[in-house]
Amino acid sequence: MKANVGNLDKIIRIIAGIGLFSLFFILEGNLRFLGLIGIVPIATALIGWCPLYSVIGVSTCPLTGKKTS
Repeated sequence: MKANVGNLDKIIRIIAGIGLFSLFFILEGNLRFLGLIGIVPIATALIGWCPLYSVIGVSTCPLTGKKTS
């Protein structure tokens, strides 16, 4: 697994994930479990790899494909 999530993308994913995950504590009834979807963007930000990006061939990581000297 090569990293395909850049730093700005990680920040956006963490903010969106926390926002979604907070719904778990705000909503009542069965709708509250929609907040668990927030775990996905948080996990992909922490791992630095997004399976969907791999499938469609996208990378926001600036180091992907560059050679180090």
